Amino acid sequence: MLKINAISKTFFPNTVNEVRALNNVSLTIEEGCFTAIIGTNGSGKSTLLNAIAGTFFLDEGTIELNETEISKWPEYKRASLIGRVFQNPFAGSAAEMTIAENIVMAMRRGQSRPLRLAVNAAVKEEIAEKVRMLKMGLEDRLDNPIGTLSGGQRQALTLLMATWLKPKLLLLDEHTAALDPKSAAKVAELTKHIIENENLTALMVTHSMQQAVDLPDRIVMMHRGQIVEDYRDEMKKRVRVPDLIETFNRVQKRELFDESVAAMLQQQYI
Repeated sequence: MLKINAISKTFFPNTVNEVRALNNVSLTIEEGCFTAIIGTNGSGKSTLLNAIAGTFFLDEGTIELNETEISKWPEYKRASLIGRVFQNPFAGSAAEMTIAENIVMAMRRGQSRPLRLAVNAAVKEEIAEKVRMLKMGLEDRLDNPIGTLSGGQRQALTLLMATWLKPKLLLLDEHTAALDPKSAAKVAELTKHIIENENLTALMVTHSMQQAVDLPDRIVMMHRGQIVEDYRDEMKKRVRVPDLIETFNRVQKRELFDESVAAMLQQQYI
């Protein structure tokens, strides 16, 4: 279970570039729940994932994972519990190393055992069995450098590596956004399959309203560093893309209204 308790983060405080990226955000994600986070650019979606991963420390609040507070843990220590897939399909693997070697690194995360001792026939067979699940024919190319693969193939393997050790939490940061439509659909399908089969707790940032409707169990909408909507249970089952778009529009109109009222009140006291 993930518990986010009243977290806040301001970048460049007390300067002209000050950005209130997270503003008193609280969120609880039950074990095994797949949650999508949606919102406009600058709403705080990726900042929230970075806060959980430990890319920076919080100004206020705490983060707990499986009843352990990790707020003060450095990023490398959190990585022992958290799997992550980034938007760039080339970010999660070493291009010059083979498919097998990349996967062995994921299998041996946190261990000091030399790579050359880890890649043997038994391990290769274990790898091939899991890679076959991707249905991309990559189980016959385990000795090929991973850099020779397409973006979609590489992202599928990165997803497999991030979930190999069944992390306590999986973070997906727009992990299909850089792929062509066919590859994006394939990786999205694999994402849902792996999360459901492994019963993983997952947070997925996405700009795709269709993915948000089709893939997860829950949808959280952010705006200006705050959570403004939370679709879950029966509400999530009924929601459709036009509903999400309507909510976006309503939130933006409400903000414009609030700003105009504030401007009018300010004018009265000038």
